[in-house]
Amino acid sequence: MKKTLLIYVVLIGLFALYVFRYEYASRTQGTWEEHALQGTLTESYVMITFQSGLEYWKGALKGFEDAADALGVTAEYRGATRYDVQEQTTVIEQVIARKPAGIAISAIDPTSVVPAINKAIDAGIPVVLFDAGAPGSRAYSFLGTDNYQAGITAADQMAERLDGTGEVAVLTLPGQQNHMERTRGFMQQIQTQYPAIQVVEVADGEGDAKVSNSEALRLMTEHPRLTGIFVTEATGAAGVGEAVRNVAADRALTVIAFDTNKATLDMIKDGTISATVAQGTWNMGYWSLQYLFHLQHGLTVPAPSPTAPTAPLPVTVDTGISLVTRQNVDDFYAK
Repeated sequence: MKKTLLIYVVLIGLFALYVFRYEYASRTQGTWEEHALQGTLTESYVMITFQSGLEYWKGALKGFEDAADALGVTAEYRGATRYDVQEQTTVIEQVIARKPAGIAISAIDPTSVVPAINKAIDAGIPVVLFDAGAPGSRAYSFLGTDNYQAGITAADQMAERLDGTGEVAVLTLPGQQNHMERTRGFMQQIQTQYPAIQVVEVADGEGDAKVSNSEALRLMTEHPRLTGIFVTEATGAAGVGEAVRNVAADRALTVIAFDTNKATLDMIKDGTISATVAQGTWNMGYWSLQYLFHLQHGLTVPAPSPTAPTAPLPVTVDTGISLVTRQNVDDFYAK
């Protein structure tokens, strides 16, 4: 009799445990459904860039819009039309006045736009930076390429193609944080790992194809033994490519570029440019909006505060790079 009673107790206990687990699972599922990541179309998130017509921004904007579609919110795109710090600052302040749910900014200058970024934070508008950062600002996160490491990758590719010897130059944008990091990574890798390669000059291409073309021709004239140029942005790379096409056929020059606009990809395909470093631009846009949504809805732990001891978001996110060569260039054309 005691044995039978014990069996009944065990069975009742197992049944009670089953019921408890079922009820817990139901409550958990209900909680998840109630807090599903969905906003409203009146909730607007704004991406702000500079030289807003550049082909380069298309990948990031596509990611931004894809995230907006997934979350049921609205994505907008604004930007300075030129490479002009004051114009971008004005655009940021105009967007702040509209009180959007969040702003993702690619900073034209690491210091000049800091007051405008902090003004948005003070107004209660979440801000993240992507592609080009402003380390002195109170933006919550920076999502972009590890530009220093990308410069190292470019240096390794240059050295491999030059068999570890020669004279090279860098064509860059000296005042912009991401380009400064690419240049620093490239130069330090050359100096420490490839002593037979000399960096003879770092020149300013101004992010302009015509200026970069002119600078490339000047570099080839003033440095007759120049064997390579690293160009830290795509618009300038197209200008350098045109310069290479215009020099004598017996003048071999290795060009390592950055980014994947059509002109650069076409020049890789025909051999004018040797390789380019492709950034994870879609990742930048997609996760920028996801982060802003989490901040706006208080879905981060601890509560969002850019000055909190523990950051509510990863302070820096590496969105990755790929090396594009003649062998895989077809994979990088816009589909």
